[in-house]
Amino acid sequence: MKTDVFTVEGKKTHSIDLPQQCAEEYRPDMIKRAFHAYQSHNRQPYGAYPGAGQHFSAKLSRRRRQFKTSYGHGISRVQRKSLWHRGRQFGWVGAVIPGTVGGRRAHPPKAHKDFEQKINKKERKKALRSALAATFNEELVKTRGHQFDMLPTVVESKMEMLNKTQDVEKMLMNLKLNKELERISVVKVRAGR
Repeated sequence: MKTDVFTVEGKKTHSIDLPQQCAEEYRPDMIKRAFHAYQSHNRQPYGAYPGAGQHFSAKLSRRRRQFKTSYGHGISRVQRKSLWHRGRQFGWVGAVIPGTVGGRRAHPPKAHKDFEQKINKKERKKALRSALAATFNEELVKTRGHQFDMLPTVVESKMEMLNKTQDVEKMLMNLKLNKELERISVVKVRAGR
């Protein structure tokens, strides 16, 4: 697979053979999988404090004749903490369990959960080669919304010496990427940002 090399002034100098990786088959499924695996490494852990909602000395006795039980009072068998007592009479309030005020959550997100996705080495390398090869395919690049007459794939290494933005902009104009520069100059700000 051959491609033209362009100067900073936008002139063709010669053609070169591209490495065989640039002729790799386009695999969007593999690229997406590798991308999601890479993004998952930056995902922060989050979760509830393990002891949240359990800072009460509430209990549920399962014994019918035990002191302070809710048996025989015509009320639901829920863990309760005693607020006051008068002989064998007690003022209770439900605590600890999910259905009560200030109780724990039923199934909170766990802070120790690991969100990191794994991907095979060969699969990751193939995805990288596929993504690299896709940048040389004019039809694929155009479907992404980029606008150009001809896709300049290789530019001489003098380009790395450019220090100023206006010099880089001039080089891109020389490479006939005016439409693309106009397209990316439109700044889209999402509502509420």
